[in-house]
Amino acid sequence: MANNVKTKHHWSCLLLILLYSLSASAQLGKQFPSERKVVTDPKTGAELVFLTSKSGTGDSKIYQTHNQWTADGKWIIFRSDRVKGEALAVNEETGDIVQVTEGGYKGMLCVARRTMHLYHMRPIKDKKGDALGMEVVETNLERLFKDSETGKLKKKGEYERICGIIPAVMGADGDMALDGSEETAYFRLGKEYAGTFPIAEEISGNFGPRNMGAGPGGIGKINLTTGKVEHVVSVHFQVGHIQGNPWHPGEVIFCWETGGKAPQRTWMVNADGSHLRPIYRETEYDWVTHEAVITKDELVIALLGHRTITQNERNTSPDNWGPSGTKEYPTGIAVINMRNRTFCLEGQVDGDNFWHVAGSADGHWVAGDNFARELWLIDRHTKERILLTVGHKTTARDHVHPTFKPDGTAIEIQSAMLSEDGRSMNICVVKLPQSLIERYKNK
Repeated sequence: MANNVKTKHHWSCLLLILLYSLSASAQLGKQFPSERKVVTDPKTGAELVFLTSKSGTGDSKIYQTHNQWTADGKWIIFRSDRVKGEALAVNEETGDIVQVTEGGYKGMLCVARRTMHLYHMRPIKDKKGDALGMEVVETNLERLFKDSETGKLKKKGEYERICGIIPAVMGADGDMALDGSEETAYFRLGKEYAGTFPIAEEISGNFGPRNMGAGPGGIGKINLTTGKVEHVVSVHFQVGHIQGNPWHPGEVIFCWETGGKAPQRTWMVNADGSHLRPIYRETEYDWVTHEAVITKDELVIALLGHRTITQNERNTSPDNWGPSGTKEYPTGIAVINMRNRTFCLEGQVDGDNFWHVAGSADGHWVAGDNFARELWLIDRHTKERILLTVGHKTTARDHVHPTFKPDGTAIEIQSAMLSEDGRSMNICVVKLPQSLIERYKNK
C-alpha cells in the first residue's frame, strides 16, 4: 500500500513538472535564438534578409492586406508552429524571436501603426465547453519586449488587456482589421446573424466551380476602449478579407469571396454602415484579386491573365468561371483611386502573371509576385519593371505575398529558398536597392 502511495505521489509530481514545463514553454515573451541570415540574390544582387531560416517550423507572414511591422519599425509579427497556435515577433536587425501571444489566437493578427500594440481574437468557452464568443485581446508589445530582453517576464495579464467580447451569436470567425483611428476593429459576421438585418439586394447564390460566394454576409465592429459591439453592414454575398484605411478613419474595405473570380470583388462602406459601394466596377472579363489599401486614397489590385484564350470567348474553359482572366483584355497590377474611381494599369510581367500585389505608402512603387514566385517592382512614374529577386519556392497552397515596409525601403515576403525540404517557408525581407530608395527621396 505504501509503495502504491509513493508511486502515485511520484507520478503526480512528474505530471506537475510536465504541466509547468509546458506552461513555461508557451509563455508570452519566451525568446528563441536568432536565425538571421543575409543572402545576396545571385541573379539580381538584391539583399535578402532571412529573419527565420529553419525547416519545419511552420512560418508564414500575416496576410498581405495587413500591416506587418510594429510602430517602431523594428519588429515583424508572424505566424509559426515553434509554439503551436501562437504568434511570434522577430527583430529585423538582431534576428531575436519573441513569443507575442499566449493561450492561442484565431484568424488575423492586427499590428497597430500608431502604438506598440498587437490585436487578435481568442475563442472563449464556458465551463461546459460551449462557445461564448471571441474575446478581442490587446498586447502591449513595448512592455513585453523590454521584459523579455531583461529576462524579467511577468504573467500574461501584465501585458494583455481584454478589449471586449464578441458574442457567439454574431458568428465572428477571426477575420479582423483595425480602423485608421485604431480605436475600433472590424470583423466578419456569421451568415445567420448577418441575415437578420435589412439587405438592399437579392441574396446571391454561389458563384463559380468552388461553390463559394453565397450570401448573406456582413461586417461588425468593436470599440477597443469600451468593448461596445455593433453591426456595421449586411450584404448579399459572402464577405472575404476586411481592411481598414490607415489614413482615413471610418473607411472599411472588403471583398466578395468566391475562391476565384467574383461578380464584383472590391467593396467599401463607412463605419456607420452608410455609402456601401463597389470600388473597381469590374466587367465580366476581369478576374480581380488580392486588393490592398496602399495610400490614403488608393487601392491596388491584381487583374489576372492566367487563362488560355479559346475560340469561344464566352466559355474559356469548362470550369464555369466565364470569359474572365485571359490576356485578350488588360491585365496586370492596377491602382484604383477610391475618391474619384480613376483606374491606372501599372504593368504586367511578360509571359507570366502578377498574382499578389502591394504598393508603397509614398505612391512611388507597386510590387507583385508572379506564378514563378519571382518578385517584381514597378516605378509608378515611368512604368519601369524591375526584377528584385527570384527562386522563392513556396507550397502549392501558399505564395510569396509581398508587403511593403511603411517607410518604403523594403518588402517582406515568405520563401522556402533556404529550406532543406524546399517547402518550409521562412520570413524574408527584401531590401530595395539604395539607388531606388533615393530616386524619389526629395519628392
